[in-house]
Amino acid sequence: MRLIVNGNTHDLDADPQMPLLWALRDLLGLTGTKYGCGIAQCGTCTVHMDGMAVRACQIRLADVAGEITTIEGLGTPDDPHPVQAAWIEQQVAQCGYCQSGQIMQAASLLALNTDPSDADIDRAMSGNLCRCATYPRIRAAIRSAAIRIGSA
Repeated sequence: MRLIVNGNTHDLDADPQMPLLWALRDLLGLTGTKYGCGIAQCGTCTVHMDGMAVRACQIRLADVAGEITTIEGLGTPDDPHPVQAAWIEQQVAQCGYCQSGQIMQAASLLALNTDPSDADIDRAMSGNLCRCATYPRIRAAIRSAAIRIGSA
């Protein structure tokens, strides 16, 4: 099975029924994508498939269609994605467990809508749960990232 993840091609000897999440974490060592609930209800495992946010716990390897981007491939420490930079600026993270999924969902939103309203943000982010309830900071970071993207 061939996957393109973060711009790199990987040939995997894996069961086609294996969830993408486990291939990323266990076979490729990309542990930034977290396991949360296993039923696509928390958003912790959010990655991009051809730029669209998907839940890696529910995508079977056989169903992967396109390039996968994980939090490790979104930006770099020297050149963070605007959402990552805004997350740091707004000090969003508390425990941090959900943050990679939150960031990936927010980046997908802003790829589709560079000037989202609060309702757009709430709707797009509603499937990503944060047990620390940093939702006001998440919204502020998305707003900040939108400004960064708009001025780029």
